[in-house]
Amino acid sequence: MAKKKKTAYVCQNCGYDTLKWMGKCPGCGAWNSLVEEIVTPPAEERRGVGTGNAERPQAIGEIAVEDLPRFSTGSGELDRVLGGGVIPGSMVLIVGDPGVGKSSLTLRVSADIARAGQRVLYVTGEESARQIRMRADRLQAIADDLLVVSETNLDAICAHVEREQPALFIIDSIQTMYRPDIESAPGSVSQVRECAMELMRVAKTAGIAVFVIGHVTKEGSLAGPRVLEHIVDTVLYFEGERNAEYRVLRAVKNRFGSTNELGLFEMRDVGLVDVPDASKLFLSERAMESGSIIVPTVEGTRPLLVEVQALVAPTPYQPPRRTADSVDVKRIQLLLAVLEKRVKLPIGAADVYVKVAGGIRLDEPAADLALCVAMASSFANRLPRPHMVVCGEVGLSGEVRAVSQAELRVAEARRLGFHAALLPMKNYRQLQGKFEDMQIFGAENIGDALKCAMPKNI
Repeated sequence: MAKKKKTAYVCQNCGYDTLKWMGKCPGCGAWNSLVEEIVTPPAEERRGVGTGNAERPQAIGEIAVEDLPRFSTGSGELDRVLGGGVIPGSMVLIVGDPGVGKSSLTLRVSADIARAGQRVLYVTGEESARQIRMRADRLQAIADDLLVVSETNLDAICAHVEREQPALFIIDSIQTMYRPDIESAPGSVSQVRECAMELMRVAKTAGIAVFVIGHVTKEGSLAGPRVLEHIVDTVLYFEGERNAEYRVLRAVKNRFGSTNELGLFEMRDVGLVDVPDASKLFLSERAMESGSIIVPTVEGTRPLLVEVQALVAPTPYQPPRRTADSVDVKRIQLLLAVLEKRVKLPIGAADVYVKVAGGIRLDEPAADLALCVAMASSFANRLPRPHMVVCGEVGLSGEVRAVSQAELRVAEARRLGFHAALLPMKNYRQLQGKFEDMQIFGAENIGDALKCAMPKNI
């Protein structure tokens, strides 16, 4: 019978440890900060474990550099976010709100990898094997090399992995797994962290890729996936409302690729489906109205054309309301102050509502100019110049600053049938003569940009 490991309760703030749990830490006085952890044996008890075969330090210039082998997940969007595919021995954490589509995506990817000849082990702690089969039938995710087991005991899971030797195994979800040598309940900080460390050991030792699914709660509990972010190799976050049509997958940490890439999926009756041409999809329902502007944004290496909508209306309430969807509301307040101070636009006394169509979140400064033009267009109730895209960063003094990858943005706009582009003056000079079939305008300040976007003076 395996010897039970010793545990202690350690304060996460000051490091005070005790054998019993207490609500208040005697060391620092913090409440609910004591967490159960495994006690590391002293050096004399673990002497000789791994010391004989310890790897010696090497000069960094003498270390051999080899391209890490990757295999495709079968999803172009997921491969893009991962940096080109899955690396054997890596550990990927996929997190998001319940119902956003994490299990559906991983089950479909498991089937695609299994059809390609790689063995996949899908471990579920939330559903039975029969429920997984029913969902697989709906998602058309049936494959001979896709193995499914319903298990929550981590020791049993490691035994399955050792026996089956899959190329990829998936844990759904990490909050349901537990180690028998830890007395705390599944989902606690100690269970989640120790289970993740054991899974990482299995992945690195056997060279098996691991996908771990985790849930994010509105309360941001410490037992959530944020505890694991420093352990895993890659962290992928799902964005999008549960009832929304589109989902966005972002990498917030990636040891084997860029964190600027973005994957787009559409929820259908067969689960999440890749969206290869997102710009065309986002603009398919666009209506030519005042307050509607197209901004060419760049996510990693992918250019996206997104519609920014603004509604500015007089209000009898004081103070006026500022509401933003998929844009930081503080950013809207800053741009409104620039419009009122530098352009003398009396917009401060009106309600302002800003929305990004499709649910894509705009974080880059290149969208500043488009937001300003959209709000000014709605305030003046005047249509902007037709078939025009707008991008540029707006400073507090009203100047329009250059943006990166301007040529890529304009090329994407031309591909989708736009005939004009409003850019910062520096980017305008760089692109002169490169797009003869497009009308490109340059603006030094926000006032010139508004006159160009809406030919009549406001």
